Amino acid sequence: MLGKVRITVQTLQVLQTLLDRPMDEHYGIGISEDSGLATGSIYPILARLETAGWITSDWEDIDESAEGRRRRRYYRLTHDGAAKAYSEVAKRQQRLTSTRDSTSSGWRPAAPRPGWGLS
Repeated sequence: MLGKVRITVQTLQVLQTLLDRPMDEHYGIGISEDSGLATGSIYPILARLETAGWITSDWEDIDESAEGRRRRRYYRLTHDGAAKAYSEVAKRQQRLTSTRDSTSSGWRPAAPRPGWGLS
């Protein structure tokens, strides 16, 4: 059973990045580049998703000196995590669409009134 995850805009960006290639393994810098988020934002999100069972991770098995780089930690959506991620992304897209529809159907924010500090 999957644990509950706080779904923020940044979490949705990470989930969407993982869903773009749901069967692939993804590493931190790649997720950062694809999502447009800083690594300082994605690693806490990945940790929360892993704790909740949405993703798994494993360290790459390489000889760092032979490869000339540090080993990577690869992240992959679990089967249930992919289903939940898809559901959360779809739910948010639906909310955005319904908000856009209500805006185009005549709803408008209140016009500024005198004394609101707008000139």
